[in-house]
Amino acid sequence: MLNRVILMGRITQDLDLRQTPSGTSVLTFNIAVDRSFVKQGEERQADFITCVAWRQQADFISRYFGKGRMIAIEGNLRSRTYDDKNGTKHYVTEVYVDNVSFTGEKRSDGSSTSAYSGNSYANNYNNAPAQPVNQPQSGNNDALSIGDLSDYEEVLSDDGIPF
Repeated sequence: MLNRVILMGRITQDLDLRQTPSGTSVLTFNIAVDRSFVKQGEERQADFITCVAWRQQADFISRYFGKGRMIAIEGNLRSRTYDDKNGTKHYVTEVYVDNVSFTGEKRSDGSSTSAYSGNSYANNYNNAPAQPVNQPQSGNNDALSIGDLSDYEEVLSDDGIPF
């Protein structure tokens, strides 16, 4: 089975980071995602998608994003039902966020935000943005190490390649 969702849109409200009774961070927010098709003579329509982020993802989003900011998320769809205080049953579909990325949108100071992404592995963001998933954490936060390139063999011809 496959249940993956990738969305890019704008956050529609001020973010309110909450804590469960056990101290786990949780953030529920909506993003507006433009539809790709526009009928001639009409304005572009958008879908408003509810997203839920937990733990480091919730902390990361609340720290680096806000209302009106473009955000790219990857996650999975979950549906649930609940009864409100009047006894009415509600059916809800939400995106549970696994990965978060900046979109490259320019901030008000003119700098780009595309260099970093938040994910469940990047939780060292006390004084600096989170590191991308496949980037190791550097000791001094001044430079990122990309690994030892001597681990790879240079292929000079395509003879014998099995594909």
